Amino acid sequence: MKKNSFTTIELIVVIGIFALISIIVFGWQKNIFYLQNLFQTRLKTQENIRKTIKDFIAEVRTAQYSSLGSYPIEQANKDSFIFYSNIDNDHLIERIRYFLDGNKLKKGIIKPSGQPLSYNQSDEKIIEIVDNLINPNNEIFAYYDKNYDGDDPPLPQPVDVLQIRLVKITIIVDENPNRPPGPITGTTQVSIRNLKDNL
Repeated sequence: MKKNSFTTIELIVVIGIFALISIIVFGWQKNIFYLQNLFQTRLKTQENIRKTIKDFIAEVRTAQYSSLGSYPIEQANKDSFIFYSNIDNDHLIERIRYFLDGNKLKKGIIKPSGQPLSYNQSDEKIIEIVDNLINPNNEIFAYYDKNYDGDDPPLPQPVDVLQIRLVKITIIVDENPNRPPGPITGTTQVSIRNLKDNL
């Protein structure tokens, strides 16, 4: 009676084939997980940029004199923009500060309080809104006067806030500059309704 059994060579061949299949499957799964993670991260980044721009448009468009009577724009730098806007539709006007901190875009909000009213810096609530910014020269904001026709260069720094009628924000994000697929850019321009000269 013939006995069926694997020879050592057959056993080594089977183990080798199994190991090769395992390596291929593991590599394939690793690529799938990497691509899924990359897709989710880019989707989240795009959503953060989209929400930031949407909020920025709504807030800047309705910029107005502060609850203390201060001019609607307090400061206008390439990496920070401070203005006043009523973002919660109550009777008080908030002080809004968008600013670059390292490679993070943050937003600070101060609601005036006290008697008499004041904008107390220690009351500022700061939230991180976008991470991994790679804007060249940290230029997030550009400012334009009433003569802007779409092709003019921005107002030079330091900007006279009394001239500003339109604000441009550009957000360039790259989660990992050393790997594809590359940066995501979001940009928009906003006219300040309460400062229009042609009303």
